[in-house]
Amino acid sequence: MGLLAWIIFGALAGWVASLITGRHQGCCLNVIVGVVGAFIGGIVVQLSTGRGFSIGFDLPSFAVAVLGAVILLAIAGIATRSRRW
Repeated sequence: MGLLAWIIFGALAGWVASLITGRHQGCCLNVIVGVVGAFIGGIVVQLSTGRGFSIGFDLPSFAVAVLGAVILLAIAGIATRSRRW
């Protein structure tokens, strides 16, 4: 995928993940969360299935990216919650 496709894909995945987790952030952070989430989701799928996963612009890849972004936001929520104590 090209750079623009990664930005759009990441923005959508990050936005959906923020809706699922209830952690609302800006557009730029949604892009970062979505792209990093796609990477994390790909690793999770690869480790759980034992085969490689290629991120493309399709529904399974979007689901994997959202899953990874939700995991990332959950980890960030746990980290920020523990710092408040």
